[in-house]
Amino acid sequence: MAIDQRFLDELTARCDIVDVVSRYVALKKSGSNYFGLCPFHNEKTASFSVAPDKQIFHCFGCGAGGGVISFIMKIEGLEFQDAVRHLARQQGMEVPETGVSREDRKNRDRLLALMKDAGRFYYAQLHHPQNAAALQYFVRRGLSGKTMNRFGLGYAPDSFHALMDAMQAKGYTKAELDAAGLIGRSKQGTYYDKFRNRVMFPIIDIRGDVIAFGGRVMDDSTPKYLNSPETYIFGKSRNLFAMNLAKKTKNDYFLLAEGYMDVIALHQAGFDSAVASLGTALTEEQARLMSRYTNEVVICYDADNAGQKAAQRAIDILNRAGLRVKVLRIPGAKDPDEFIKAKGPEAFRKLIERSENHIEYRLQRIRDRYDMTEDEQRIGYLNEAAEELAALDNEIEREVYTGRVAKDAGVSVDSLKIQVEKALNQRRRRQKTRQRREVRAPAQHAQPNSREMRYENVPAARAEEGMISLILADNTLLGTIRAQITPEDFTSPDLRSIFEEMCRMEDEEHPITVTAFEGRIAPEQMDLLTRAVQRCYVSRDRRGQAMEDYLQIMRKTRLSRRTAEGQDPMLELAGLMKKKKRYQGPQG
Repeated sequence: MAIDQRFLDELTARCDIVDVVSRYVALKKSGSNYFGLCPFHNEKTASFSVAPDKQIFHCFGCGAGGGVISFIMKIEGLEFQDAVRHLARQQGMEVPETGVSREDRKNRDRLLALMKDAGRFYYAQLHHPQNAAALQYFVRRGLSGKTMNRFGLGYAPDSFHALMDAMQAKGYTKAELDAAGLIGRSKQGTYYDKFRNRVMFPIIDIRGDVIAFGGRVMDDSTPKYLNSPETYIFGKSRNLFAMNLAKKTKNDYFLLAEGYMDVIALHQAGFDSAVASLGTALTEEQARLMSRYTNEVVICYDADNAGQKAAQRAIDILNRAGLRVKVLRIPGAKDPDEFIKAKGPEAFRKLIERSENHIEYRLQRIRDRYDMTEDEQRIGYLNEAAEELAALDNEIEREVYTGRVAKDAGVSVDSLKIQVEKALNQRRRRQKTRQRREVRAPAQHAQPNSREMRYENVPAARAEEGMISLILADNTLLGTIRAQITPEDFTSPDLRSIFEEMCRMEDEEHPITVTAFEGRIAPEQMDLLTRAVQRCYVSRDRRGQAMEDYLQIMRKTRLSRRTAEGQDPMLELAGLMKKKKRYQGPQG
C-alpha cells in the first residue's frame, strides 16, 4: 500500500540525514557538507558527500544518491515501505497506510481535538487566580486582554502531570498525548508534562487548527523557549506563527519578525500582517507559503548581529520564492516590540515606509564594515560593493546603485563602472565555463552510472538535467518551463519521468524538493536526480539565461527529431515564435 505523503513529509523532516548516515559512515565536515568513504562501493579517497542543507547524499564515484529514505533502502537492503517503517520506529512514529485513510483521518482529527483541548486548558490556567504571576507577565509586556484572547495565550502550571491528568479525564490516552508532543517519558518509563511553568503560545495553522505550542519562561532560566517537537500534525518548517491571522490582512506586504512576542506586539499595534518562523531559520517552504498571499515581505529582525545575519540568509530564500524583499532598520531599539513601546505605532509605520530594499540593505552592510576616512578601507569597500553590484540581474538596478555607491565613496561613476564590469565579466566567464562542462562534458562522464539509463543524445540530456536542477533550485520556474516544453520533449525516459513527477507536485501544490521524490520514483532515478542537483548548480543571477540556454537545446533537439520523422520544421518554428516567453528574472 502507498504511504500517506503528509506522513513522509513529517518523517523526512524529523530524520536529520547527517545523524542517520553517521551511524554507518565516518563523516568529516568540509565547508558546508560532510564527506566520507562510500559504503556502496570500495574506494580509498572519500567521494561520498552529505549535504545537510538539502538533506541529500551523493557519491561522486558510484553515483548513488537520494534522501534519508533512499540511504536506508540501500544500506539496509530494504524496500521503500520497509525503509520507511525502519526510520519511523527510530522516531517513535506509527506508519499510516493510504489504504486505511479513514483511520488515518480519525487519528489526525483526534490529535487536533487534543491540541484544541490542551490550548483551552492552558488558557484557563492563565486566568486562574493562583496563576496571577503568569497573567501579570503578559500585562507587563504591554498586552491587552483582547490581544491575549485573540492569540489564545495561556499558562502551563508548574506541575509534572497537570495537563496529563486534565486530558486523561477527557478520555485521551498517554499514547495520544505523547504523539502530540505534549508529554515526555523519563528513562524510568514515567510520563511527565513537557511544558511546565511557562507562558504558552498556541501555534495555529492556516485552517485554524492548533497544531503545536511554544512555551516561554518568565525569568532568566533556560531554555528560554521550548517548542513542540515535529509531530504527525506539525511540521515547523512548513508553518508560520500567526499565519492564520496574517493571511486576512489588507496590507500589500507581510512583516517577517523573529519571535512570538514581536509578532503579537505588531498585531496589537495594528500591523496585522506580521508572522514569524518557529524556532528555526526561515525555510523555503515558509517563503513559498507567504508567496501565496503576498508579493512583498519586509524583514524586521532584531538589530543585533545574529538578527542581521539571519536577515541576510532570509533575503535569498525570499527572493527564490519570487517575493520582493525589503529590510527594516530599527534605530535605538533591539526589536519591533521595544521600538513600538518607546516610539509608538505611527513611528514604526514610518520605519516601514522608509525600509530599504534588499540591495540597499546589503550595500549598507558592506559599507558598515569599512572606515571610509581611510583610502585603503574605501578601496576595499568599492571592490566588495562591485562584486555585489555585479550580482544584480537587472541592468537598470545595476546602473542606479553603481551611481549611488560611487557618489557615497567619492569616486567617479565611470571608474566604478569599470570595476563592476570586470566583476560581471568574471562571473560570466565562470558561469560559461561551468555550463560548457555541464552540457559538453565528455560523453562517458556525462552518462548515468547505471547502464540501463544510457543517454542516446548526451547534449540534450545534459540540458534536461540542468532544467530539472533549475526547477529544484527555484520551483517558480516550472510554470514558465511548462508553457514552452512538454514531457515528450525529453530525450531521456528517466528524466522525462522526473519532470512529469515535478508537474504532478506543482499541481498538488507540494514543494518540489529532492526528498519529496522519495517513494515517487525508482531508486535508480533517485540517483540520477541527486547527481543532476550536485552537477548542475547555477547561481541565482544566471538562472534566467541558463533556462533559455537549456530550452534552446531542447527546442533544437525537438526540431531535429521532427524533421527526421518527416514533419515540417517551419510549422514548429511558427508555433515556437507564437508562444515563446522569455524569463525576465525576479522583479523588484
